[in-house]
Amino acid sequence: MKKEDKDWKTGLSEEQYRITRCGGTEQPFSGKYYHHDEDGDYICLCCAKPLFSSSAKYESGSGWPSYYEAYDEKAITINRDSSHGMVREEVICANCDAHLGHVFPDGPPPTGLRYCINSLSLDFKKSKA
Repeated sequence: MKKEDKDWKTGLSEEQYRITRCGGTEQPFSGKYYHHDEDGDYICLCCAKPLFSSSAKYESGSGWPSYYEAYDEKAITINRDSSHGMVREEVICANCDAHLGHVFPDGPPPTGLRYCINSLSLDFKKSKA
């Protein structure tokens, strides 16, 4: 999915743009999905592709919504991020290249991963009952 930068700027709030298009991070413990516990799918704010299922969400204590696996391994791309004086693994939407957050190797079983994701890069699609 390709869009011009000006189109992203007009379709997103300033904070959403800063995070999804410029690789920013929201303040810990501030995101609307941090303590969110409904059943459904967390989708990309920019393109609406499913990224994470509520069944893989867990409380990591990190201050950001955390998941132990992606919705589908093809939903995300992992890039090396050496900004801010450290090396991390950046999580990107594979469909539209939106910055989502980072993944760390300190999560729970079964994967041992912690996808630490910005609420401002997500939207939520509730499961139909």
